This record gives sequence, structure tokens and C-alpha cells, in this order.
Amino acid sequence: MTISIPGPTLRRLPKYYRRLKRALAEGTAFLSSSALGAAADVPPEQVRKDLSYLSEKGRSGVGYDVKALAGHIEEFLGLVNHKDAILVGAGNLGRALALFPGFKPYGLQIVVLFDNDPAKIGQKVGSLEVLPIEKMVSLVQRMKISLGIITTPPESAQEIADAMVEAGIHAIWNFSPRRLNLPEGVALKNEDLASELAVLSHKIERLKIDYQVSGSQHA
Repeated sequence: MTISIPGPTLRRLPKYYRRLKRALAEGTAFLSSSALGAAADVPPEQVRKDLSYLSEKGRSGVGYDVKALAGHIEEFLGLVNHKDAILVGAGNLGRALALFPGFKPYGLQIVVLFDNDPAKIGQKVGSLEVLPIEKMVSLVQRMKISLGIITTPPESAQEIADAMVEAGIHAIWNFSPRRLNLPEGVALKNEDLASELAVLSHKIERLKIDYQVSGSQHA
């Protein structure tokens, strides 16, 4: 039976998982809900509610079994299953993602890079060679890849997404600001970096104002 859990809970599970993996490396056998909550910036009550969706219960006065809980989250999130991905858009962001070592613990490996810029085709990014976009459909079908990453300019993102779907891609991680239209049955995760930067910029401005107000009150 498939477990259905709320989106916010799902997004917190990797944070709990990272904390559990660190505890394993440190030789810690049990972690409290407070320690897990600190990793996700939520109270212990929320941790217990989140983990109850996985039928996990800590031991009173002891906490959660680190090894068992890490294994359960790994299985639930599919981290034990190796996932190959293609990436289209070998610009600065695409190259950074292709070289990022943090995907490996989550079972993700970018195995092919594509671009339509003749100046980039044939270049090496780590151990990968940038291939022409015309080869994408045939390679995806031959290698049976199901995950695609888009880091192209917005004007070409929909066309790339359509080609990915045609090739048999079942999930798309979109770093382009373009909102994509995809058929049912294709999973989509958008990363709007510009919007996140705007939120951060606003928080910085608020901190400046708060600091100025605080300073004037103590002057």
C-alpha cells in the first residue's frame, strides 16, 4: 500500500535523514525528536507527527533507533534505488549540478549532458562530454533513463520538456523560470531560484530596517 503524506512532511524527511546519517557516522545509536527537530527547524511534536506517517515511534526517554529509522527513510524515499538522469543545458548552473557530489548519497547520478550550443558540444564537464541535443531522444530510450533535469533558458524549456516526455522521461526537475505544461503521469519539480533570491533579498532588507530601528532606540 502506498503511504500518502503531506508535502511539508515529505520535504522534511531528507533533513531528518541527513541528521541520522551524521549520527551514524558519529557512532550514535539513538536520537531524540528534539535533535531531529533541530535539523529541520521544527519542534519535537512535529517530528513525532511526521515520523508517525512511516509508523515510526521513538522509545520514551531514549529516542529513535538511528540505523533503523535511516533505513526506513531511505526505503520510503527510494534512496536505495540508483537513478540515472540526463541534464539539458550545459551553462554555469548545469555544469555546477553535473559536478555536485551531494547527489550521490541520494542515489542520483547525472550520466549525460546535452546542449544546442555548438561552442559547448564536445566540451568535458568532469568525466562527461556535452552532446548535441539531437541525440537526446535516442540515448534516453536506449539507456532507459526516466529522470531529466532542465537548466536551459526559459524560451527553450518547454520544447526540451516535450522532447524528454517523447523520449520516455517520467520525471522532470526544472531549474528554468518557465512554467512547464506536462501530460498526466509525468512528475514535475520546479526550482525558481530567482524567486528564492527575491525572498532572501527581502529578508535582508527587513533585517537592515530592524537593525536601524534597534540602533536608534539605543542611541
